[in-house]
Amino acid sequence: MNLKMNKFYFDTYALVEISKANPEYTKYSKDVIIILNKLNLLEFTYFLIREGKEKEILEIFQNLSRYNVDYDEDILVNAAKLKFNHKKDKLSFIDCIGYYLAKKNKAKFLTGDEKFKNMENVEFIK
Repeated sequence: MNLKMNKFYFDTYALVEISKANPEYTKYSKDVIIILNKLNLLEFTYFLIREGKEKEILEIFQNLSRYNVDYDEDILVNAAKLKFNHKKDKLSFIDCIGYYLAKKNKAKFLTGDEKFKNMENVEFIK
């Protein structure tokens, strides 16, 4: 698959898998347009702390911050509706925000989270 110039919203799952050098995510680490938001960076920072990579946090955070897109009230309302409509799946607010940011920015929501596997506009990679 040629991903050049495709746009992807990297959820935290994707960030973690890329940092672990998961071969399934290798093709998403270059030649794509990346978007994410600072809430994903918050979750990813927690992962880095847990993995004992505290010395790398500032550099990684600064590097990834350039891909940050902000959200507005419309995104928050849609995210709350998504979470409510999928109560049984216990979606996180951060993922719901990311899902709608992807849609708003005409990007695919890149994740390995099973809860999003069959949703539209999702690039599901395990």
